[in-house]
Amino acid sequence: MGTMKAVVVRQPGAPDVLEIEERPIPVPQCGEVLIRVKAFGVNRSELFTRQGLSPSVQFPRVLGIEAVGLVAQAPGNEFPEGETVATAMGGMGRDYDGGYSEYTCVAATQVQALKTTLPWETLGAIPEMLQTSWGSLFKSLSLEKESAC
Repeated sequence: MGTMKAVVVRQPGAPDVLEIEERPIPVPQCGEVLIRVKAFGVNRSELFTRQGLSPSVQFPRVLGIEAVGLVAQAPGNEFPEGETVATAMGGMGRDYDGGYSEYTCVAATQVQALKTTLPWETLGAIPEMLQTSWGSLFKSLSLEKESAC
């Protein structure tokens, strides 16, 4: 399918362990979505992972717990090719390679279609930030909609 550039960490360490490499573009299976990454956020958790403070992470690893971009392939037809999407968390950049690359492959259930005119550089900073806010309000605080009666 071709190659892509990705930021790879082969061993824990200082920022100089980050290396740009040519890697094969992932091939999505049914139930997965291949995203052509247009932007991604940089998060504190990736700093910890790079430093070797995420004990379950195996190296080499492409970091990145979030990404936004365009659907390149969805073999299960969950999303049309070219649709603008976002993905975050779910093991990205820890259990499997994440968004610090030209393409990332994630479970379709982890992808959200977006209708937006925001520029990529703005959109790339939003997924984890919104997930943190939503999780704080609805998971941690268990907020619920007030009934009308």
